[in-house]
Amino acid sequence: MTDNILTGVDLGGTKISAVVMEASGRELARIRVASPRNDYAATLAAIADIVNEAERAAGLGPDTANRPFGIGTPGSTIPSSGLIQNANSLWLNGKPLWADLERVTDRRVIMANDANCLALSESFDGAAAGEQTVFAVILGTGVGGGLVIDGKLLNGPLGISGEWGHNPLPWPQKSEWPGPICWCGRYGCLETWLSGPGLSADHQRQTGDSLAADVIASAATRACVETMQRYRDRLSRAIAGVVNIIDPNVVVLGGGLSRISGLAEELPELILPHVFSDAPSIRIVRAMHGDDSGVRGAARLCA
Repeated sequence: MTDNILTGVDLGGTKISAVVMEASGRELARIRVASPRNDYAATLAAIADIVNEAERAAGLGPDTANRPFGIGTPGSTIPSSGLIQNANSLWLNGKPLWADLERVTDRRVIMANDANCLALSESFDGAAAGEQTVFAVILGTGVGGGLVIDGKLLNGPLGISGEWGHNPLPWPQKSEWPGPICWCGRYGCLETWLSGPGLSADHQRQTGDSLAADVIASAATRACVETMQRYRDRLSRAIAGVVNIIDPNVVVLGGGLSRISGLAEELPELILPHVFSDAPSIRIVRAMHGDDSGVRGAARLCA
């Protein structure tokens, strides 16, 4: 029986992951491959291949073709046209990804933004299990957000609910205005400050040194410490802006930068001055499933 078996794919800018798991959360197989870049047709083929490979590894039988699979993608799908918008993997934008995947796999496909999949996973059996309102943040190559209320994803009529990364940095200082130019054409988007490349770019602007985000986060030099102080301050302002609008029960941090030592623990206090409440108390946690949460949430789209 495969009625309780879920298949999910996480389409990232550098990797594609697939998981086959039971509805209980027990994983049966996991596959990861490099993402084709700047090649839409190759991306479609890679997704079809990894789904087939993961399901074979899980020992699924010939009834596989009758089962849907879920996929988390960068950007979102325009409800009125089915085309991808706002993806930092630019070769996806304007493409009918959902329809093309159903065509090349001959399967039903259920699609959501990757940050929405993170939120769904963590609200179901992760760090925010049982909470009413969950806002999930991806801090990685890009920056995104997803919102789950009462166990259900909130997508919105434009398909952009929770699209946090392309809002401006709240309460900007003079030195932060108008901010770096973003790939989307605007200036000062949160993604330009809070993504891994954004952190590296800020450090280089201030010091002239080009360092990877993980190196900056772990280094004890004065310059790196100051860069991380600016990062924490900006992230706290950015999350406070969300708290002031939706007042979530919990904020979940995902993506590579969420693993920065002390980040989740320090943010609740840093956020307090910016929250419009006389008695603020904000719960901020790391994703329980870490980098696997997005692909597990994609599988949960089929539940």
